[in-house]
Amino acid sequence: MQAATTPGPEPVSEPAPADRLAAVARGVEVAPEIHDSLLAERPVLEVDRFNLWYGTKQALHRISMPIPHAKVTALVGPSGCGKSTLLRSVNRLNDLVQSVRITGDMRLNGDSIYDPRMDVIDLRKRMGMVFQKPNPFPMSIYENVIYSLRIDGERNRGMLDEVCEISLRAAALWDEVKDRLHDSALGLSGGQQQRLCIARAIAAEPEVLLLDEPCSALDPIATGKIEDLIRELRGRYSVLMVTHNMQQASRTSDYTAFMYLGRLIEYGPTTDIFTKPVLRETEAYVTGRFG
Repeated sequence: MQAATTPGPEPVSEPAPADRLAAVARGVEVAPEIHDSLLAERPVLEVDRFNLWYGTKQALHRISMPIPHAKVTALVGPSGCGKSTLLRSVNRLNDLVQSVRITGDMRLNGDSIYDPRMDVIDLRKRMGMVFQKPNPFPMSIYENVIYSLRIDGERNRGMLDEVCEISLRAAALWDEVKDRLHDSALGLSGGQQQRLCIARAIAAEPEVLLLDEPCSALDPIATGKIEDLIRELRGRYSVLMVTHNMQQASRTSDYTAFMYLGRLIEYGPTTDIFTKPVLRETEAYVTGRFG
């Protein structure tokens, strides 16, 4: 991956067109609608004029947005709009793609994520990542949860036991697994495995928790439990979540960002985005009239 470079001059934007999405499809630079209430929040993460290309194809266009501390922020938009690409850029998973090039920056609690001096391993320790499909390690439930502490050299059994219980309780899984902590995690149901992955992520006390469509592979009952968990994490953790499910975003998040063709279109409090968005294009998307 080519390193970040300083953004060039601000592109000249046209006045807000009658149909912003059609204008975006034509390649017109249209300024996003960012609600004022976001400016009052303390950001855990700042995305600053961030562009990303896969080879010659630009996937993200000059994204600038703050992610509030201790709140749940949802990224929504049609398939291929750049939601997961943006999420994966936060912990630099896109570094693994040879053809990726970026400009702009992201800052985690003031530290530049794309600074050449940033140690990517240390950066990823500061974040928790949960993917679409549960990916427990082929080891016991207990060892899954405390994995991050083990690799950091923690050997105090009392400390490990305490972190394991606290993390499983936080993930609403303790009561279901407390009597079989040393059984294989692979024996859990899909929904339990996903909650275990969340417990494993929060055991490291991440500065931000990244969830990439965490319910897409789960049945409705398991999905409901994960949504309950996300609501419970609000206030204790800063969560950035990608979801294709509008109802899920409306039920679980404090803030929602609507993306389209790699661009941020509107970003504000979830209640406003779903009940009184500024843009009619946002209303059309969240009410299911397109996308």
